Amino acid sequence: MLQYKGWRTHVLYLLITLFTMGVCVALGSVNIPLKEVFSIMSQGIQGGETGAMGSIVLSVRFPRVLNVALVGAGLAISGGAMQGLLRNPLADGSTLGVSAGAALGAILSIAFGISIPFFPLGGTVVMAIVFAFLSIVFILSLAHKVDHSLSTNTIILIGVIFSMFASSISSFIIVLASNKVESITFWQMGSLAGSTYKGAAFIAIVLILSSLLILSKSRELDAFAIGERNAQHIGVDVRKTKLLIMLSISAIIGVCVAFSGMIGFVGLIIPHMVRKITGPNHRKLLSLCIYVGANFLLLADLLARTILRPLELPIGIVTSFVGTLLFIYIFYNMRKAE
Repeated sequence: MLQYKGWRTHVLYLLITLFTMGVCVALGSVNIPLKEVFSIMSQGIQGGETGAMGSIVLSVRFPRVLNVALVGAGLAISGGAMQGLLRNPLADGSTLGVSAGAALGAILSIAFGISIPFFPLGGTVVMAIVFAFLSIVFILSLAHKVDHSLSTNTIILIGVIFSMFASSISSFIIVLASNKVESITFWQMGSLAGSTYKGAAFIAIVLILSSLLILSKSRELDAFAIGERNAQHIGVDVRKTKLLIMLSISAIIGVCVAFSGMIGFVGLIIPHMVRKITGPNHRKLLSLCIYVGANFLLLADLLARTILRPLELPIGIVTSFVGTLLFIYIFYNMRKAE
């Protein structure tokens, strides 16, 4: 595994991410040479004619690749931040029920046509973000009442129970909205088909603002590693820090779930992989999670689009399968090292 070497590591991973994006645009049901992809994109920027291949690259694949990269980056950094916040290596949006809560909000919006005028997918996005935040607050509040020490086992157990509860309500809503069963079911499995530049722009805005806020609290997350009480003794405003980070995580998970559906394991696996490169320093860890998460989801989406082409698999199936194998490998090595 590569060692972290400051800005050079970021440049290397940025170049890898750009190359992966180019490969993902080039490959699909119709393969396009990488050189031709760059030529089409250059002509498109200059406003020139790009032909039939140009419409495939610029109107279908490139916006999808942008959305996939942004969602992968968002899920990874939110998972890393949540693990640091809760001092829990098994924490992420899916294991703690936050993704299930965000999905419940999005399903309510889809099923009952909740919308915001002049804002495409606005109702779905806002409902997903609100329910993601409420889920975090509810889970941590209940865990604190049950166990004041907020132990790992208690938080995970309550998160699992809440996931089942949110999923049961989602299933009930799907039964009520029988005319939208197919669209909701496919959305739940995770898909970024039909992605647009507007969607990418919205995800990018939320991701940039929330990630900057999370990264600005890196030292506080490092301090949480020695316990919240000790962090408070060295000057950390624990309550304010937790609230800001939870709001940021909720915004990222909410917008990712709203646009991509349920995609598991990214926020759980990626921080573990990156921690082997950067160590426990959260500024290094979280910033590198952005690149590695983007690359992981880009390759998963490429596999989903090409493994059974022309049939396309939901991306959530691929991430769950690959993520399970990676998690078993990581967990085995962690136990072996003890």
